[in-house]
Parts: sequence; structure tokens; C-alpha cells
Amino acid sequence: MAALAPPVAAVRGAVRAALVALPEPGPVLVACSGGADSLALAAATAFVAPRLGRPAGLVSVDHGLQAGSADRAAAVAKWADEAGLAPAEAVPTRVAGRPGGPEAAARSARYEVLAEAARRHGAVAVLLGHTRDDQAETVLLALARGAGPRGLAGMPPVRHVHGVRLVRPLLAVTREQTRAACGALGLCPWEDPHNTDPSYARARVRATALPALTAALGPGVRDNLARTAQLLAADTAALDELAHRALAAARTPCGEEPPGLLVAGLAQLPPAIRGRVLHAWCRELGAAPAALSYRHVRALEALVTAWRGQGPTHLPGGIRIGRRDGRLLPVPLPA
Repeated sequence: MAALAPPVAAVRGAVRAALVALPEPGPVLVACSGGADSLALAAATAFVAPRLGRPAGLVSVDHGLQAGSADRAAAVAKWADEAGLAPAEAVPTRVAGRPGGPEAAARSARYEVLAEAARRHGAVAVLLGHTRDDQAETVLLALARGAGPRGLAGMPPVRHVHGVRLVRPLLAVTREQTRAACGALGLCPWEDPHNTDPSYARARVRATALPALTAALGPGVRDNLARTAQLLAADTAALDELAHRALAAARTPCGEEPPGLLVAGLAQLPPAIRGRVLHAWCRELGAAPAALSYRHVRALEALVTAWRGQGPTHLPGGIRIGRRDGRLLPVPLPA
């Protein structure tokens, strides 16, 4: 009996650990573009899931951004059906007209399709093929943007989007391992031209920035960036829990209209907690997280810690917050 190729074993082991960790029984779906990472993930899931008694299917999202994309998605679905993944389907989506840059718009469209597919098939999770290399790139991009701990925490292993659990089993697996696993299994992955298109920031980081850092600082750079994400994710989760409790304690008395936050309670909080409380409150009021910036939160903090009678702070979505009688309160827009 031939020995199992180490890269195949690494991917299968990561998938097994992720499936065993799911808190409830039920089917899972693999999101697969046909690239090496998601193809290796799909092949491993097709092997591991039946041995755990868990049904597994596949969804290949056709973003319609390149010639032949529908045919590629259909080919991935056909391969998945032959590999024993059921359901196996190719689903088209529309990216044009969505807010944000092209990467963000495509991601938003993709997650909507995956969430709808998960609900339609009763899936308890959707598996995504992001690797350790993707995590390192994400951390480096966040660092370049001046992101805080939440951004530097990178992609979480588990996240809920549109009410659906997204799981990333391969965050400790390298891109080199997924390519090698595909080779060992005789699979031919698709090479997405967007991955090498210099008009995309991630492609530039992948092609030049990370290789330059590796040359300057040694081969451990990718591991260290991914480890940084893991450590900061743990710290961020702890701070978020403290902020959740602080937000509850800072709310104005029940029944008081309009509901707001008590300045005295906010002023006593450490800055790291107070910023999180204000950020969470803004989201409750309807400010879009993607549009809510460090500048907005700093302006709100000034209403607490540097109050000099200034007027309301403007937030995304036409929201205004002012200070009155020791409270932060939403201010109606002028008629």
C-alpha cells in the first residue's frame, strides 16, 4: 500500500479537525473556485466527511467576471459530483453595482450565494479554502492600512455571515501544501488571473511584498504573520467581551427616550474598551461597519473626554450623535 503523501495528509487532517469541532450534526458545503486551495479542500472533504458520517456538498460560485467562468464553475461542480460530494452545484451571481472595490464586491456577492445555498440545503457550515499564506497577506494588508487589533487579527477560523457559519480549516496549511496535495491526487487546479493582476493590492503583496520580506527577514515571516493574527484574535475576543459588558452598563435607563449612553460611565473606561463600546453602539444605530472608521470613533470619544460644547458628530448613514445632560444621544437630522 503506497504511503499517503504528506501534503494530502496535512489537508485531510486539517479538514477532519474542523469537522469534528462543529457543534452540531448535519451537512456541510465546500466553497470551491477550482483553484488549488479550494480544490484540495474539496478533495479532502470528499474523503473525510463520509468517514465521519457527515454529508458534504459543494458550491462553485460563478462571478461572471471572466470569459468562460460559467463553464469553469460547471466543470468544478461536475468533478465534485463524481468525487461523491452532493449536492454539487454551480451558482451564478452578479458583482457589478455593489459597493466597495472589486475584491470586496465579489466577496459580498459570493458570501450571499453561499449563505443562500447553506440555508437551501440545511448545511450547518460552509468550508472556505483560505490558507496560512492568505492569512499572512491579510495581516500585512491590514498593517499597511493602519488597522487596529481587529484588522491585524486577520481571518477568523470560524465566522457567521448572513446567519451562516463560515469555517476556514486550512489556516495552518500552506499554499505550497495545497498545490502539492492537488498534484499528488492528480487534480488540475485553475489559475485565477486575478491572483497575479498587479491592479489588486493582494496580488502585489503576494508577488512582491511578501517575497521581499522573506528575503530580508527569513523564511519564517509568513508563519510569524499568521501567528500574530492568532494571538491578536484571542486578545480581541477578550476585549470584545469586556466591551460588551461595558456597553450594557453604560446604557441610559430602560424606557428613557431616545436611548443613549451615559458619559460618566464611558469616561471611566480604558480607551481600548471605550473605543470598542462606541464602535459597537454605532453599529447598533445603523452605521455600516465597513464605512465606520477610526476617525468617527475618535470624534465620539471627544464628546466624552474633550467636551467643550461642540456640536454633533456625523456618522455614516446620516447618523448624528450629540451630547446632552451627560448623555450621548442620537440627534435628529434637520428638517
